[in-house]
Amino acid sequence: MRVISIMQPGYLPWLGYFDMCALSNVFVVYDDVQFDRHGWRNRNRILVRGGPSWLTVPVTRQFAAPIREIRIADPRWPRKHLGSLRAAYGRAPFFDWCFPELTRTLLQRPYEWLLDVCVDLHGLLSRLLALDTPMRLASEIGYEGVGRTERLVAICGTLNASHYLATDASKAYMDEPLWRAHAMTLVYQGYPHPTYPQFDHPFVSHLSAVDALMFVGPEARKLLRLPRPSLALFSEHQLG
Repeated sequence: MRVISIMQPGYLPWLGYFDMCALSNVFVVYDDVQFDRHGWRNRNRILVRGGPSWLTVPVTRQFAAPIREIRIADPRWPRKHLGSLRAAYGRAPFFDWCFPELTRTLLQRPYEWLLDVCVDLHGLLSRLLALDTPMRLASEIGYEGVGRTERLVAICGTLNASHYLATDASKAYMDEPLWRAHAMTLVYQGYPHPTYPQFDHPFVSHLSAVDALMFVGPEARKLLRLPRPSLALFSEHQLG
């Protein structure tokens, strides 16, 4: 079995993003599709005083451009975000383990392109979660200009996939019979969001994976479905 997943890049992504990495043999970053202004490409949420609060990387107003062509608008954002993370998680059990790593990554160089930020943070958070799934960029694989599902199928074919692991949200547009026609099995992620202690507040889910790393530390890896699954695990979600 060879599982491929394809997902748009995100800023400090949530646990479900890394669950897809954990379940895949290759994780493809969909970097050449159009930037979605109100999506998760340049922002995510952290826990502030018991509730979710946004961290947003400022970008130029080229919203019709592909994600890989989106420029960062204000070079001061890394220190502002690090200040917000320190204020939010300074008392968290694993702050001293996680925060220096974030600081080194965000301050290692001046970032011009949003994609570079997302790719570097993908690598950092994967390492903190002890994931070794290879990452590829869709722009380097090709097949631009074909239909939405057709391109996913083509990319997976190039990577010799037997299974394509899709987000649950993709059910709204997926051409499901096309996968069967190409002898590949389409499966949906169905990630059950775990809970863990967050100070003394009621649990808030669907935050950046940084939240779990701050509170759980290296044990956050256990919040993902590991090791890579057998066919039996996927049989619950596959079509046909």
